[in-house]
Amino acid sequence: MAKSGKLSPQNVPYSDLEHFVNADGQCIYCKYWEPPAGTPVRALLHVIHGMGEHCERYNKIAEHYNKHGILVFAHDHIGHGKSEGPRADVKHFQFFVRDCHQHIGLMRSKYKDLPIFLFGHSMGGTIAVLVGYERPSLFANSGVILCAPAIKANPDIVTPFKLFLGRMLANVLPHTPMGKLEPSDMSRDPEVVKDYENDPLVYHGKVMARLAIQTLQAMDRIEVGLPDVRWPFLLQHGDQDKLAEISGSRLMYEKAPSEDKTFTVYEGCFHELDKEPGEDGERATKEVVDWVLQRLPSQ
Repeated sequence: MAKSGKLSPQNVPYSDLEHFVNADGQCIYCKYWEPPAGTPVRALLHVIHGMGEHCERYNKIAEHYNKHGILVFAHDHIGHGKSEGPRADVKHFQFFVRDCHQHIGLMRSKYKDLPIFLFGHSMGGTIAVLVGYERPSLFANSGVILCAPAIKANPDIVTPFKLFLGRMLANVLPHTPMGKLEPSDMSRDPEVVKDYENDPLVYHGKVMARLAIQTLQAMDRIEVGLPDVRWPFLLQHGDQDKLAEISGSRLMYEKAPSEDKTFTVYEGCFHELDKEPGEDGERATKEVVDWVLQRLPSQ
């Protein structure tokens, strides 16, 4: 329960919002998409959003899962959307991972016998892999979907000098603004870009030095752990993605010894594959839904 009088960044009482309180006493906004009335729940899917965005941007894809009896749940990370915390900042990247474990635990207490899948996009993909590292048995018979995951930094953007400067600032002036996510790099669909630009819950400022360095350190941790990945996973990546380096997905596919792994490259596509125009977006959405359905126990 929220503390008395506690408000979201949008000045809405947390008592009026679905939420949980994390280990640091912060209110974390939650979103739940349930299957239609009368449809049995067959599985759980935890959606983990990316940097600067929020969980309600996944309404459309959640509805596709709901049609097949899959209950989707998500939350806004610390410093994102309707959750507490300074915008686009976190003291330790592990706090993102920790909160996902807490939310998963809450849902598993209600749905003890159902398989649970992860769906991570961009930085959410980084978080999803780390969640999988820490609870491999939980996903051994289900799996992890990684859409444009941030696994490896673009060397043309993260130069040695920028990395040195970022590390120094992260320790001394952690709230120093660094690079900015360009809305036009999200999708080739101008309506998607417009919606992103006008979304008040999206963080439109520059990424803080501390969050940038914390994310890069998380990527390093992922690379070290890849030889131990044995849970099933699906990788999706657009070959024109400027925000998440496609070489990271290639690296994971090559290095992870999982016997159930798929890597699909979407030619000509940008960062948010499910929001790409026309057949590309439809195909990306169908692939992630079908991938889960193929791994569910028969009814």
